Amino acid sequence: MLYSFFNTLVKGYLKYRRNRIQDMYDDPFGLQQEVFYNQIDKLKNTEYGKSLHNGNIKTLEDFQKYIPVVDYEALFPYIDKMMQGKENILWPGKVTWFAKSSGTTNDKSKFIPITDDNLFDNHVASSWDAMSILYGNRPDARIFDGKNLLMGGSLNHVNSNLITGDVSAILLNNMPAIGRPFYTPDFETALMADWEEKIEKMARVCSKEDVVMFAGVPTWTIVLFKRILEITGKDNMCEVWPNVKTYFHGGVGFDPYVEQFKKFLPKEDIEYYEAYNASEGYFAVQDRLYEKGMLLLLDNAIFYEFIPSDQVDSPDPMTLTLQDVELDKDYCIVISTSSGLWRYKPGDMVRFVTLNPYRIMVSGRTKHYINVFGEEVMVHNTDKALRETCARCGGVITDYTVAPLYMSDASKGGHEWLIEFEEIPSDLPTFEKVLDDQLRLTNSDYDAKRHKSMALQALKIQLAPKNTFNQWLKAKGKLGGQSKIPRLSNNRKYLDELLIFINQHN
Repeated sequence: MLYSFFNTLVKGYLKYRRNRIQDMYDDPFGLQQEVFYNQIDKLKNTEYGKSLHNGNIKTLEDFQKYIPVVDYEALFPYIDKMMQGKENILWPGKVTWFAKSSGTTNDKSKFIPITDDNLFDNHVASSWDAMSILYGNRPDARIFDGKNLLMGGSLNHVNSNLITGDVSAILLNNMPAIGRPFYTPDFETALMADWEEKIEKMARVCSKEDVVMFAGVPTWTIVLFKRILEITGKDNMCEVWPNVKTYFHGGVGFDPYVEQFKKFLPKEDIEYYEAYNASEGYFAVQDRLYEKGMLLLLDNAIFYEFIPSDQVDSPDPMTLTLQDVELDKDYCIVISTSSGLWRYKPGDMVRFVTLNPYRIMVSGRTKHYINVFGEEVMVHNTDKALRETCARCGGVITDYTVAPLYMSDASKGGHEWLIEFEEIPSDLPTFEKVLDDQLRLTNSDYDAKRHKSMALQALKIQLAPKNTFNQWLKAKGKLGGQSKIPRLSNNRKYLDELLIFINQHN
């Protein structure tokens, strides 16, 4: 009875809240202008703003003149002061919460300040916006008439004034008590630091719940599903959760995992939503079922700028606002947030798929692509090529990484793929050829370099034994929801380390 009553209340609230989404369709520039002026009003009261002539900043032109485009390293000295308890550094007041973003397998973690303004005006607000979109698409949804499963991270209480952890864990920890009965597993389990122990306990708890919606990175979600099916003896997750209908995914491209999820969830009415939710902010969410592209959330305490792809490495890049972006071009996203990340590059490349409203897809990372031979291959290219190849040749992908094969006196350059399959295709040489052909179809630069193999030879595939990627992350102390291996790299660092690891353990 409690669940049905609460679902009715939430449904009414989300119908009212849907007006926010409509405003993002109808008045994107007005919303962004309002966010901009709210942000710079805070900037003048910070050490960072005062050090950059904040008194002169009254317009966007002033802002772009005096405030530089920066990466994490440039802001770290200020973030470090915030972590020491100092106030009014990047944002007014004192900050206690810091999202630890290990991102890829790099040894250096990033700590992103999470202010109350950022937590509630961005992360929480965007979560409600996502629910508003879901209920708008499916008015009979009963998300709060059952349990919702979240694959959260963990927290580290450094001292009474400093708490670090995954942004998902920070959100869970700050969830109001009234919302907790609708989530599974219990919060003690959800915030466990040991991922292997957490997966085991989650599987045993969640296999007994009536889960109607779940969210998490695809790779860890698959690990959880496998363990639940082992425990229950069921054939698929729909037998475990007969009322499940919705999955929110993000963090990595979903294309390579589509076929696996169809086997785990063999129902036609399962709804998949992509969310662009990072430690730095919740930026976008898919608003149309079965169509690519995520609605950019323009009223959630983030001001957006975009750097054209050919200026990403410029020390003083040109930046565009929404009015100036174009369809089907790659841009480095630049954000100014209510955590004090001023003109900050999170490292993602995005591409606009519609301009009315503004919908984006994540096309890659500024540092994770392959352009050794002028081929400019991005993650969305390889994800799409893999999906098409699996559909034609069979095979189910668990994970993959790609690195260059450098030119030598004896051979041309090319790409080497290390793929971990859940199901290995029956004819690997054919799979390899079709994958190369599909990549040529999806990327004209790669196709040009592959023409008659004049510049690039056909790609080569190496097989990784099952569980290689997780075991390698575990060996590096990086096992967890926020850690992932770069799909693409301009050097052989990760691939060579993985090949050595495979040789040592097999």
